[in-house]
Amino acid sequence: MLVWKKDWRFRIIIHLCCVFVLVSAMDVTKCIADNWRPLDIRQVKVNGEIGRRIDITINNNVLVLDADRDFLRPFQDKKLQEGYIGLGKFIDCVVRFAAYSNTSNLLEFKNHIISETIKTQDDDGYIGILASEYRMWNLWDIHEMGYLILGLTNNYKYFKEEESLKAAEKLAQYIINQWSVTPNRITNSWVSVNVTTTGLEEAMLALYRQTNKQQYLDFCVKDRKLPEWNTGIIEGRWGNIEGHAYHYLCRCLAQLQLYNIQPDSGLLANSQKAMDFLTGEDGLLIPGLCSYHECWHSNQQGFFKLGETCATAYMLRWLNTLLQMEGESQYGDIMERIIYNGLFAAQSPDGRHIRYYSPFEGERVYFDGDTYCCPCNYRRIIAELPGMIYYRWNKGLAINLYTESTASFNLKKDLTLNVRQETDYPNSGKVVIYINPDKSTEFPLRLRIPGWCRKAYISINGESFDVGKQGGSYITLDRKWRKGDKIELEMSMPFRLVKGRKTQAGRVAVMRGPQLFCLNPDRQENFNPEIMKLIYIDPTSLELSDVDSLIRPQGHTCQVYCWDPNNYSAQSEAPIKLLLTEYADPGCQATYFLVRNPNSNIFVDDELFE
Repeated sequence: MLVWKKDWRFRIIIHLCCVFVLVSAMDVTKCIADNWRPLDIRQVKVNGEIGRRIDITINNNVLVLDADRDFLRPFQDKKLQEGYIGLGKFIDCVVRFAAYSNTSNLLEFKNHIISETIKTQDDDGYIGILASEYRMWNLWDIHEMGYLILGLTNNYKYFKEEESLKAAEKLAQYIINQWSVTPNRITNSWVSVNVTTTGLEEAMLALYRQTNKQQYLDFCVKDRKLPEWNTGIIEGRWGNIEGHAYHYLCRCLAQLQLYNIQPDSGLLANSQKAMDFLTGEDGLLIPGLCSYHECWHSNQQGFFKLGETCATAYMLRWLNTLLQMEGESQYGDIMERIIYNGLFAAQSPDGRHIRYYSPFEGERVYFDGDTYCCPCNYRRIIAELPGMIYYRWNKGLAINLYTESTASFNLKKDLTLNVRQETDYPNSGKVVIYINPDKSTEFPLRLRIPGWCRKAYISINGESFDVGKQGGSYITLDRKWRKGDKIELEMSMPFRLVKGRKTQAGRVAVMRGPQLFCLNPDRQENFNPEIMKLIYIDPTSLELSDVDSLIRPQGHTCQVYCWDPNNYSAQSEAPIKLLLTEYADPGCQATYFLVRNPNSNIFVDDELFE
């Protein structure tokens, strides 16, 4: 994987040698894309907590918004000097939700939003919110237009609606024309030109894939100089915020997408830097978050403007792309950590409200409004989750995420494969997978065993199968599968106390499986919140507690005893009982806890950093 450390040059050489060998036999783009290919979101139906989040985002968020007033009207008026709405991101999520659910209300809503958007397009191709004299170079106008191209292009991808593609191409041509007049101009703002154009290359590459028109690829390569972009990780919010994590991950994603079109080892360099920073230099936080005040940071603090939702969403889709390219299980491990903790914490349990930040210390607040970047990027990534569960792999199937779900697709030209997962994951590590080809056939099936799992057990039709590996890898079951075959996967899921790093040194976080637990002071009895950062927990007292439905149906809680810091004795039993809830608890205010003898071997390092 891209945590290459000392051997990254060797890995690049090997990768390029493989490409060189394959190119003699087939098209390079095809051979790279054939590695891991996610199932189309229309081929998957999801239940469990992931499915619930998809449903509540559709029904309690997207469909209850006043989209005509908040999203469309600024584009109809075109009166502003600068600003940002996020209509393109909103269109993109609605398109994906409509493709996934195929329900009449979503299809009608999608068609309405898109048709009204296209009506606002000027003769020169412009779609936006700015008055004519402020367009293109004032703050966030290019950013807005880029995502409009992406949303409209994806409407064509999923629904083959020609008017959307025409509008996307016309808007793309507007940008290309404007750019060609003053190619070296920078935007009229305090933000770097790269940050203000975030998402533009992703959109142009999507348009290229749908049209195969060279001008869109050339714009990314020659005008935006995507292959030449190579910068280090810049920490802190200063200057033109070149250390903007969302922008950096978005551009890394575009480079990987370009690599799949025209391989060049230089396009991997920034992704390598980002992965090394996240998992080797403390840039990744315990809930699967990154960034402070939108920018890179590595001191492991957990309060205030921590974990921007846009960065969370792009880290997830960037990891998904790396997984497709390399098939390394750690990418899937980080993905599930993000999903069940940092991502779900960015939304209220009922789905209606979304956060800009999701800190793990101190009070969290919801974003005031439904437009802008973070709410729209949250909706987009939730709409993409069905495509992160199952993947075509080596003429077979790979399962990356465990959740109640079904999938149906053509494994071969004349063979349909139906797959079903039955599980209460992440409540337990028990997953039952039913394999139903419409006729007996041989193919390999890969299952991810997470790094937190130290022992896994598998049986097929009641017969035990020797896993032979601990967690942190994929196992491959290659056999002749028959209709009704049943795989039972049992992954041990004890509590583990994960040692904090840097600012959190001497403290531990409570984890079980992919989930992180936290302290909500409002859920405690007779608790003084002033002592939150001072309490010492007794790790031997940790155990599962009552089922909790305030965060999700059948959610988990655990209990642990602690000492009052004002009356602490190393010999006494801990007298205060605490209830810890899942990280998605809106009232979470503490995640790391002091322990006696923090160097004890009962505390473990975070497996994502091993």
